[in-house]
Amino acid sequence: MLICFSYDFPNISGVFLIRIFLNFNFLQTNAIKTSKYNFFTFLPLNLFEQFQRIANAYFLVLLVLQLIPEISSLSWFTTVVPLALVLTVTAAKDATDDIFSFQADLLLLSSSEPLNLVYIETAELDGETNLKVKQALPVTGDLGDDIEKLADFNGKNQRWCIYSITSTLLFALILQIFGSLVFMCTILAIGNYIWEVKNGSNFTVFLQREDSAGFSAFLTFWSYIIILNTVVPISLYVSVEIIRLGNSFYIDWDRKMYYSRSDTPAEARTTTLNEELGQIKYVFSDKTGTLTQNIMIFNKCSINGKSYGEIRRLNAGFKPKTHKDPVDFSFNALADPRFVFYDHTLVEAVKLENPEVHAFFRLLALCHTVMAEEKKEGELHYQAQSPDEGALVTAARNFGFVFRSRTPDSISIVEMGNQRSYELLAILDFNNVRKRMSVIVRSPEGKLSLYCKGADTIIYERLHQSCSKLMDVTTDHLNEFAGEGLRTLALAYKDLDEEYFSRWRERHHEASTSLEDKESKLDELYEEIEKDLLLLGATAIEDKLQDGVPQTIEQLAKADIKIWVLTGDKQETAENIGYSCNLLREEMKDVFVVLGHSPEDVRQELRNAQNAMKPDGAANSLLLTEEKSENLLKDEEANGEYGLVINGHSLAYALESSMELDFLRTACLCKAVICCRVTPLQKAQVVELVKKYKKAVTLAIGDGANDVSMIKAAHIGVGISGQEGMQAVLSSDYSFAQFRFLQRLLLVHGRWSYLRMCKFLRYFFYKNFTFTFVHFWFAFFCGFSAQTVYDEWFITLYNLMYTALPVLGMSLFDQDVNDVWSFQHPQLYIPGQLNLYFSKTAFFKCAVHSCYSSLVLFFIPYAALQDTVRGDGKDVADYQSFALLTQTCLLFAVSIQLGLEMSYWTAVNTFFVLGSLAMYFAVTFTMYSNGMFLIFPSAFPFIGSARNSLNQPNVWLTIILTSILCVLPVVTCRFLLIQLCPTINDKVRQAKATPPPPPRRSRIRRTSSRRSGYAFSHAQGYGDLVTSGRFLRRPAVPRASGFPQVGRAATGFSPMGRSAGYSPTGRPQNLKVPDVEVTSLQMYRTFSDGAP
Repeated sequence: MLICFSYDFPNISGVFLIRIFLNFNFLQTNAIKTSKYNFFTFLPLNLFEQFQRIANAYFLVLLVLQLIPEISSLSWFTTVVPLALVLTVTAAKDATDDIFSFQADLLLLSSSEPLNLVYIETAELDGETNLKVKQALPVTGDLGDDIEKLADFNGKNQRWCIYSITSTLLFALILQIFGSLVFMCTILAIGNYIWEVKNGSNFTVFLQREDSAGFSAFLTFWSYIIILNTVVPISLYVSVEIIRLGNSFYIDWDRKMYYSRSDTPAEARTTTLNEELGQIKYVFSDKTGTLTQNIMIFNKCSINGKSYGEIRRLNAGFKPKTHKDPVDFSFNALADPRFVFYDHTLVEAVKLENPEVHAFFRLLALCHTVMAEEKKEGELHYQAQSPDEGALVTAARNFGFVFRSRTPDSISIVEMGNQRSYELLAILDFNNVRKRMSVIVRSPEGKLSLYCKGADTIIYERLHQSCSKLMDVTTDHLNEFAGEGLRTLALAYKDLDEEYFSRWRERHHEASTSLEDKESKLDELYEEIEKDLLLLGATAIEDKLQDGVPQTIEQLAKADIKIWVLTGDKQETAENIGYSCNLLREEMKDVFVVLGHSPEDVRQELRNAQNAMKPDGAANSLLLTEEKSENLLKDEEANGEYGLVINGHSLAYALESSMELDFLRTACLCKAVICCRVTPLQKAQVVELVKKYKKAVTLAIGDGANDVSMIKAAHIGVGISGQEGMQAVLSSDYSFAQFRFLQRLLLVHGRWSYLRMCKFLRYFFYKNFTFTFVHFWFAFFCGFSAQTVYDEWFITLYNLMYTALPVLGMSLFDQDVNDVWSFQHPQLYIPGQLNLYFSKTAFFKCAVHSCYSSLVLFFIPYAALQDTVRGDGKDVADYQSFALLTQTCLLFAVSIQLGLEMSYWTAVNTFFVLGSLAMYFAVTFTMYSNGMFLIFPSAFPFIGSARNSLNQPNVWLTIILTSILCVLPVVTCRFLLIQLCPTINDKVRQAKATPPPPPRRSRIRRTSSRRSGYAFSHAQGYGDLVTSGRFLRRPAVPRASGFPQVGRAATGFSPMGRSAGYSPTGRPQNLKVPDVEVTSLQMYRTFSDGAP
């Protein structure tokens, strides 16, 4: 039975369709279950999932084969014990993940609101206090409240799966190893057939059987599949997961990536991509909130041709022009005490009732979608959709035009102490095409006015021709603001005729209720009324860089990591920020700016840039290579350092299939790329383009919801937990609070993780190949009878007990250099980008080394025990003594090899290595004792072998000789390589002393004629939200209408920065934190929190 009803959620407007199923007359609850398992289904479901993995299924097949007596020469426990341990560890991890994972989603099918909209507050989920506009898909929204149609609706599910590059290579190597296993077993089966034909008849007297030589070879093939199965190690994947988990904890525990001001530690939200952090070639970064603080500061403005304001950046290397004290706003009881402004002439103009200045701030107090809350008299709290709007409204508030409250059809402000209520007649909402917003209001005197703010280029197109002179002066001011990296808006207004507005309002109502082409009709009406505007001036807001951003970008550039900034801001803002954060540098040979408005213009600009950077290469000669049926763009070197800046409309053409390779080639030749005025979709398309044609690992980092598509498109996503809530963090693989922590994540944790994983894989394959190949050589001396060369218990415990902890210790604690030297020598990161430490070549070298070691480990003990007697004349050349000697030599050889691999010894590493050797001897003497044989004679047949063999000097000499011969080629090769062609790692490790820290670089103040950035980061739909009134939760507090002429009153508006900074989250930005341990890197300059 299906029931539909509506429920009024406290933070959600609109009607959700909720389906409730009745079963056996019991109404099911609406509780959401996010776990995969429960107590009864965990074991069967988890085992089913685990045996869907190829490795586990493979060993399950081996276990079945071992139960066939005609095939197996090994006991069942040699496979059961490792398999059971692997399944147990994996099951424990899956259970932990299932218990602590909290993921739930709501799917909006339809709503009673127009356009299937709902407004949701998600503060308890992602920290964002602003209402979110959500819209159902048209395919389900058009179904309305028809439950039968909704129940019958079938959607398509598309799955995305991104594999780790190291894991992909590992999987390919595992398949090759399995092919080699089949090949070796085939050779041994053929050898068995030949041996049976030539020599088998000689043994039929005491080994009677009726099998043919061919059938014997067939059984031998499967027998050696069982014996040589260790060449495909069962514990490999579990060990990899443990290593990844441990390296993830290092990121979580790193106090140098902890941001004390917001009490935010770094977090590894995944455990499968740590080694990928050591291979990053391209970093795609947002600007606002990622490189900058996203705390907006109202610093300057231009009103009626006069520039006001001053920037104070003492800590950043800027010196103020004057030494004025901050403006005293004590005349305004409702002023925000945290707002700081340094130009006294502006407040004097306000007090002198300059009409243009009053109109300027009146516009700022009326033209916005900010929501005000006043719990107590004078304690104003602003909730703004963007920090830009919050900073502008706060500026108007301090200069005497205080936005106090609003209803769906009115706005109440206090103008110089006088309470005034404006009738709100229409909001002409912002979108990415309009790049402006307007409000139409009626003053208490009945005057109709339209107030508009937006991008200066957009506003200029709609100005009355009488504003030409003022526009020229304001343009000069905007260019000045651009040189200082400020974000700007132009402000304009017009008075409206009552009769014209009445007709326009009727047409507006018809368009807003239209079912077809609603948006286009509204845009036409907006264009009609937003013309012949009168220019008031412009605002200039500073979005400060985060601490350490220039140093971080400089370090990453030295590590040959290319940084692309993908931002929605204007070209001028992005370009100026690029210079201030060392992404673009004055010493670059050229910075190409692509601004074409047609495909032909964009293509030509890209080709011109290519010819300038690489004159010897034809513009249309793309160097493509065929590799695995995929076209890859080769890396090229330019004849110097270049930068590229491309605008959003030009990028749209550049991303077309006919031009994408031209764009990518041009961008890859540059050291830095800035894409401005881009949409979230374009951000993801740029990342996908690089992934498609470049064999490189990509990382995307951002802080807002508009960065989610980019973060998900990259191989690795990093979220900044800043002012824009938690949506980027929730979609990321790693998160922290400041951009500067990225260099520690990559240059330290990423490089160490990659290095450790590569060492682990090389050593793991070496020890297992060496262990297995000895069986292969022994087959030629045992008549290909599938006899094992080692004791069965040694085979069982080799990977689980004797060699597991040492390799894990190396993989969790090893460091080639410490973190300080990692920063001092960022070039150490480059080998990871080239994948030099673990590749097919490195794997082949490992296999050759294992083959050599196995030859030594088999033939040296074989020769040492042949025709050998003890000191008392007794024979020691028996199979059990040979097996004991061979396995002891093997364990010593792989342990010494591990010691050579480790660069950083700790007490834990030492304990693991020596403890494993001690454990081997303890277990060996116990299992080979008389007592174990008497209790389980069939399971422990090697009675007395340990005490009888290991007390002979020649046995220990053989162990020493074998160990030396195994590691001698390795030591020799490494010595010669260090002397003849040392790597950067070798040079750094040989350094006698720690180099001095890098010199501090002060910011260079740039002068520019480029227009400054567009300070407006709205999302469409908030105008309708404001006029709907659904955000209004409580009536305004009764209050007096005028300003009491007293000292400044403290207000409750806390999210203000050091000087008028605004944060939309409502979190105080400049509260003094208690004394904590300094965690920033010493190379960073410490910025004080005091007043400038």
